[in-house]
Amino acid sequence: MTNIVSKLKGLSALACGLALLASCGGGKRPDAVNPGQSSTATGLEYNEDGGFAVNDFRGQPAGPNLVFIQGGRTTLGSYEEDILNTRDNLERTVTVASFYMDETEVANIHWLEYLFYVKLDSSREFYESALPDTTVWARELAFNDPYVEHYLRYPGFRYHPVVGVTWVQANDYCKWRTRVVNQKLAEDNGLDDVPETSGGRIPLETGVVLPDYRLPTEAEWEYAAQALIGTQWLDENQTHKRLYPWDGHALRNPYGKQMGYFLANFKRGRGDYAGIAGKLNDGAMITAYIYEFPPNDFGLYNMAGNVNEWVQDVYRPLSFREFDDLNPVRRDGWLDEESNYDQENSMVNDRARVYKGGSWKDIAYWLSPGTRRYLEEDSATATIGFRCAMISAGTNY
Repeated sequence: MTNIVSKLKGLSALACGLALLASCGGGKRPDAVNPGQSSTATGLEYNEDGGFAVNDFRGQPAGPNLVFIQGGRTTLGSYEEDILNTRDNLERTVTVASFYMDETEVANIHWLEYLFYVKLDSSREFYESALPDTTVWARELAFNDPYVEHYLRYPGFRYHPVVGVTWVQANDYCKWRTRVVNQKLAEDNGLDDVPETSGGRIPLETGVVLPDYRLPTEAEWEYAAQALIGTQWLDENQTHKRLYPWDGHALRNPYGKQMGYFLANFKRGRGDYAGIAGKLNDGAMITAYIYEFPPNDFGLYNMAGNVNEWVQDVYRPLSFREFDDLNPVRRDGWLDEESNYDQENSMVNDRARVYKGGSWKDIAYWLSPGTRRYLEEDSATATIGFRCAMISAGTNY
């Protein structure tokens, strides 16, 4: 009897093992990368003459300059004292899906490359509309003439962030970049004829495709700036929050050879943009090199300071009240129409766009990821630039 029970237990264990192997796929169940030779629904062979084509797929191609940002739950909102009494970014918990973001701000050299190709294949009118406003540097009571003339085009400023660009211009750049990068992907994968037959876009089914470059949503930008992936401990425990894109409430590096050096490019106080000669506090009286300061835990540079950055969202002071808690974004005046605001004395309308991050001309208060400001989408300043983002396609996290 004992022998029979033992055998039954052995068979049961074997059955459980086989079931577990089957449930894990055992290397045989189809998936996106390995779909198999035939359909599990019809049994028909893939890629036969005249049959359904299933192209090779190895995941989303790597886009130039992009860093993967793993999504998750976070608390959006400002941890700073609301010194302006705006109450426009109260704390709320959301989940942001994984996405990609430029590791740096878009630089002058990138914009000059854009202008070069636009001049070749676009109308004169569009080329002129793409020119940054270099007069944003001009001030009646300041000698900023060298920046007006030299900042965009002089080689020494090549890898400083482009400024003087509007929200509209930044979106145009994203569209151009999408087309150019996908054209190169097509050429690299032997699909040279695709751009002519599909308006420059590779069909999604080929798997040789990048989603659109675009401006990040405000939620994505704030999540990426927080970089709380660096505060994880054991299973979904966060050891602390962050006031800035780095640990602690101080603005100087507390570690190693860089101890005492500032972690961002900002205005330290009234009339103090860079400190005293011989020991400049952040080394930049205006913008800085786009790789100048240590990256945050996602590998992103200058998510605080240097230049503010445009994001997708239309500004509303009460966006935190009406929002989706998965991938929130405000595209327009839905549930909070611009007619609710005094249009003669308020800039709150459907053309007001949010910008984030603080700049070389801002005090430390604006370096906190939760702070937010807004400007008309067709306006430009010497303190606002941008970086691009992109969805992580084909993933559920």
